[in-house]
Amino acid sequence: MSKDFMRITRSFLHLLLLLSFQILALLLGLTKPDPDPLQDYCVADTKAPQSVYLNGAPCINPKQVVSSHFTTSVLSKPGNTSANLFGFNVTLTNIANLPGLNTMGLTMARIDLAVDGLLPPHWHPRASEVTICLKGSLLVGFVDTSNRLFTQDLQVGDSFVFPKGMIHFLYNNDPQAPALAVSGLNCQNPGVQLASLATFTARPYIPDEVLSKAFQITDREIRRIRRNLGG
Repeated sequence: MSKDFMRITRSFLHLLLLLSFQILALLLGLTKPDPDPLQDYCVADTKAPQSVYLNGAPCINPKQVVSSHFTTSVLSKPGNTSANLFGFNVTLTNIANLPGLNTMGLTMARIDLAVDGLLPPHWHPRASEVTICLKGSLLVGFVDTSNRLFTQDLQVGDSFVFPKGMIHFLYNNDPQAPALAVSGLNCQNPGVQLASLATFTARPYIPDEVLSKAFQITDREIRRIRRNLGG
């Protein structure tokens, strides 16, 4: 084997290895919850009609930015926990009530729970979440991909983190007083799906035979669950 051939082979392998690292770095970068902003801020333009759909919202002219774009009092107002059958309300910051949030890669949520109120098992496909109990007490928990359950009783000032994409819940186990928590999520649009509603009230319905086999229940029980959930 000639020296020239060996030199060319080593050069080729070195180039292939370098390209592999670059591709891996690119893929790892793509797994970040939100891309990093390319400017100091991008205050969302929520008034102009949107003809091009972006991953986020277009920016207003930076010269028109004022302090009020970066503040909101939306989380100071209690939510209506009687609006659903579970006894919870989630109030989110978003680009409509906090336009300076655009491209920052985060969201805040106020979670009000009535007595015996439950934020049912759900998940956020695009974000991790950290919750702090501000009032009352909470039973919180999540299930990992090996079906292991992690739970904790939170008192005022306690925090708990829910890993990205894990099914989790918050339950006010105080029989006499409501509870309040605030969460931070590391995505501008974390998304949410409640397991029970997504499974039994999707439109169109998931076929009964699928649900019957998955949950080992009868068609009659499926109809009852759908009725109870408002489906």
